[in-house]
Amino acid sequence: MTTTPRPPALRPLRWAALLACALGAAAHADEGDRPLRSDGVAATSAAVRSAPWSGPAYRRGVVAVANPYGAEAGAQILERGGNAIDAAVAIAYALNVVEPQSAGIGGGGFMMIHLAATGETFAIDTRETAPAAATPDMFVGVPSASLQGVAVGVPGMVRGTALALERYGQLPLRRVLQPAIRLADEGFAATPRYAAVSCNSRSQNSPEAAAFFCPGGAAPVAGSLVQNKPLAETLRLIARHGADCFYKYMPDKGCDIAKGIVEGQKFNRPQAPGGKGGSMDYADLEGYVPAIRAPIEASYRGFRIKAMAPPSSGALTMLQMLKFLERFPLGDATQGYGFGSVKTINVMADAMRLAFADRSIWMGDSDFVPVPAKGLLDPTYVGQRGAAIVPGTRLTPNPVPGDPRPFDVAGFQPGPRFASAEPVQGPGETTTHFSVIDRHGNMVSYTNTIESSHGIGVFAGYTNADGSFRNHGFLLNNELTDFNLAPTTNTFTGTPGFNDVQPRKRPRSSMTPAMIFTPGGRPLVAYGSPGGATIINSVLNVTLNLIDHKMPIQDAINAPRVSITGTGSGISLENGFPAATLEGLLALGYTYSVTDIGSVQAVLVNPVTGAQYGAADARREGTVIGLPR
Repeated sequence: MTTTPRPPALRPLRWAALLACALGAAAHADEGDRPLRSDGVAATSAAVRSAPWSGPAYRRGVVAVANPYGAEAGAQILERGGNAIDAAVAIAYALNVVEPQSAGIGGGGFMMIHLAATGETFAIDTRETAPAAATPDMFVGVPSASLQGVAVGVPGMVRGTALALERYGQLPLRRVLQPAIRLADEGFAATPRYAAVSCNSRSQNSPEAAAFFCPGGAAPVAGSLVQNKPLAETLRLIARHGADCFYKYMPDKGCDIAKGIVEGQKFNRPQAPGGKGGSMDYADLEGYVPAIRAPIEASYRGFRIKAMAPPSSGALTMLQMLKFLERFPLGDATQGYGFGSVKTINVMADAMRLAFADRSIWMGDSDFVPVPAKGLLDPTYVGQRGAAIVPGTRLTPNPVPGDPRPFDVAGFQPGPRFASAEPVQGPGETTTHFSVIDRHGNMVSYTNTIESSHGIGVFAGYTNADGSFRNHGFLLNNELTDFNLAPTTNTFTGTPGFNDVQPRKRPRSSMTPAMIFTPGGRPLVAYGSPGGATIINSVLNVTLNLIDHKMPIQDAINAPRVSITGTGSGISLENGFPAATLEGLLALGYTYSVTDIGSVQAVLVNPVTGAQYGAADARREGTVIGLPR
């Protein structure tokens, strides 16, 4: 609900105070950090004119989050003895309260972790799974499928974050949940972004969601108090009984959340004829298991880059683009490859088109389909594919997928091609990302989501015998619309499409939590972005800005971005590119539209001095808090 804020100060800091936290504490900055070469050795050569770090430097941890309350939750946990994993979990739960349109316990994501003590880098995969009764044609003929219960996947965040804390954290779940519980119970001042999206059409898909997000048909005013008592109660149940309270129906313990999920995903959108509920049952929930996965890794100009493996397409697509671009002297304005030039955007755009062509058929859940990860990044395959990129021309006709299998399996002989229609994808409009580093040097890059804005626009909950609604206070995802919406055939294998629906399969994702390391393996940057398929390109843009254009991290995030998420010639651009560049792109046969792209949050560490930095994206409500403050 939304009301006028109470005069007494709330324990959760208010909007203005949180922004001050993000901008302050410059007195703690370390002076004299020198730029680095790619091998991590301090350099003073005039050839290296800028380092990736800028702004205040810290020693005891930094959080970079797309929301100030989420940043405050993470900072509090670091101050109370938690490590980066504890802080990341606290942020994830807090964002369920203050950024419910983007992520929460009704969804899932990918938490990439680097452990300083062991040098290990891995990801906890909490991506949702299809129910056991799911079928490849379950979306066929369903109107507005992303607003129906059939779109809801088995949520993974709660069990995955519990696993992260149990194995790698320092604090128990009940303590890490406290900032989120306070925010939900006592309330927070609505941020401008919260207010701006609260009354959209997706948030009003069900009566209960409409009453909460758009009371009386009006959006809450920025600064007004928002409380979510049902969510506070749900989080207390999880804090008291653990993750099983979310995944198992145990009424003797008061654990009825599973009933709310199962009943809630039966929503069939009665306002639209032909609505369809989901098939998830208690066994699907109880059987959910998060996965621990090794990242996909490749080098780019000597730096080691690690990013999220399948079921995400993020790493393979982004790293393939980098490999296509490595032969061009990006960043060299004397050769026409300065930032924002026609040549630079030309080769970036065609690299995206080629990589997204491969993504369309070769990427999916590798637990179910043989994703040719090795072949997609093989130097010979990449060289052959990338040769089609010619500066000064637009790649025509539109690229089609290549066949990486001969480069993936020795001696493989490809057979004839099969006919198939292009896969039809659902929406992917929101998501959130945050990054954390702690005093030990542990790093987390975490992208979390419920898919589209407000998921299916339905709260987990059920109707009591007296007709009242038992509301659990969190939204259900629409992640299953990341699958192909109709059965397809892989044109090379003749088998069902790699991203077709299968029982218990994870839908293909674009989330790209990533990290950059020196050639010797020392961590430099943890970063990522929201934005559906544009996530991949946001991460690519920032990577090129850091490595090729040698921008400090905040400048690399602020710079206008370029994105193509298909094989056509239409480029999405942000404001800020020169008019001459736009005219040059049109002359090459591209079209363009202007829109915001992504919201990158990053933390960095100087591998020589150990100084820590953060950078956040003003495209949302990006906030950095460094410690001590």
